[in-house]
Formats: sequence, C-alpha cells, structure tokens
Amino acid sequence: QLQLVESGGGLVQPGGSLRLSCAASGFTLSDYVIAWFRQAPGKEREGVSCIWSSGASINYADSVKGRFTISRDNAKGTVYLQMDSLEPEDTAVYYCAADRARPCSAYGPNYDYWGQGTQVTVSS
Repeated sequence: QLQLVESGGGLVQPGGSLRLSCAASGFTLSDYVIAWFRQAPGKEREGVSCIWSSGASINYADSVKGRFTISRDNAKGTVYLQMDSLEPEDTAVYYCAADRARPCSAYGPNYDYWGQGTQVTVSS
C-alpha cells in the first residue's frame, strides 16, 4: 500500500528553521515527482515546491524563494523541505504529494497520493 507520511512540523519563532520530511512506503520513490503543498486557515491550498526524480526542483510560491529548499534521498525514500527564515505567514498545514505520470506542477489534482499533513506554526 502506497503511503506518504510527513513529519517535522511544530512551533517555531519568526526567523527560525524547520525541516519537514516526507517518508514514502509501498512504492519506489525515485519513480515519482514529489511536491509540497500548504494550506493556511481560511485560504486555498498552495503549491510550495516540487522535485523531479532527477533532483531538479522548482519553488512555486514567490514568498518562499530563497528561504525554502526541497531535496530528496531516494535511497532513504524521503523528501525534505528545509524551511529557513520562517515568517508568521508560513503558518499552515504542510502536505507532500506524489505522482508518477505527470511532471512537477502546482496543480493539486495532478497528484494521486497525499500524506496526512504536518502543522507548522510560526509565532513568537
């Protein structure tokens, strides 16, 4: 059974850092593109970053460029989102998603598999 499990969320002060992990099981991670999305209270889900199996990546949200870095370790079956210089506006539930058939995209319905999400709260 294909499963994605996020971890690493929590409460952090503005300017702090967190590293989110997305652990895959039941499938070969290297065959899939993996994306991070986030959803803040009262807002629509937003694509954050995506990484191809080759390791090439893209950030979709202008607000995270220069602060968030996506990476993957296919051998460990895990994708990471390193988040630095966090701002209160980054507060959201963060989800990872996987798709095998399509390239990276910020369009959520393109992804067939989703994790349960991990809460990130940036507050002093």
